[in-house]
Amino acid sequence: MELSDLKDFKIMHNSDLFFDHSVKKMNWFNIGGKSKVFFKPKSLTELKDFLALYSNRGKIFILGLGSNVLFHDDIYNGVIIKLGSSFATLSKLKNDIIIAGSSCSQKKLSTFAMENNIAGFEFMHCIPGSIGGGVKMNSGCFGSEFKDKLISLQCMDTFGNIRVLPANKIKFNYRSVEFEENLIFLSATFRGKISEKKKIKELMDQLAIKKNNSQPSKIKTGGSTFKNPIKQTNKKAWELIKESIPKKISFGDAYISEMHSNFFINKGNATFSDMNALINYVKKKVKDKTGINISLEIKIIK
Repeated sequence: MELSDLKDFKIMHNSDLFFDHSVKKMNWFNIGGKSKVFFKPKSLTELKDFLALYSNRGKIFILGLGSNVLFHDDIYNGVIIKLGSSFATLSKLKNDIIIAGSSCSQKKLSTFAMENNIAGFEFMHCIPGSIGGGVKMNSGCFGSEFKDKLISLQCMDTFGNIRVLPANKIKFNYRSVEFEENLIFLSATFRGKISEKKKIKELMDQLAIKKNNSQPSKIKTGGSTFKNPIKQTNKKAWELIKESIPKKISFGDAYISEMHSNFFINKGNATFSDMNALINYVKKKVKDKTGINISLEIKIIK
């Protein structure tokens, strides 16, 4: 990949643009090699100018908070873009409508909604990802999903054109969304429901307790590894894994959490190969034991 013009762009714009940049500390697994190009735009204009110059010469991946991605140990031969603080704004449009920047955390949106007496976003308080990542995955928990709250999505394609997608034009699936791959999410507009701050806070606290009692925290993990196979069985992915896998199985430093069998952990220096081997082992064992194919919820980037 030719980089000389990108290096000129970095100097000209004083950009946060880096080459052969490590991604290991930019994801919750703490696993991964380097990205050929890494870009953190400070503004919409800078992002648009960069995309015009880059001109689809290679792969593009938009990195949120890194809570559900597993990077390969090899070089990512493209650009990883991480939207900066100017893409993390929060504002109230009407009494029950919120606009959130795509790099804003779901937890911050939930808190902002509570402070403005808007209910319906309590579940986001328990999800560690960004708004952009939440839209991309149709994130959800405790019976609520992004599709239930989204009004529209503001985005830019990889040629720099800005578009607005109404929610009713987006096909939502369980933990996935179908639309054009070349879209970069800039912000999303949501509708909640006016309620009392005290009631909203009480529900947020209740959900947080449920999460803390059932899921590991403050560890190197990507959250739920596999989707729940809702069309094949009533059982959750963690139940299928628990039934199929012997306790304390590991590949290098890649382990299965003793607290929640659908959470895989890097106990120190796990590599992509270690974690991928564990994933494939679990997938095969569940298939052999139950006849059910479980699919990944985390995203493998290579």
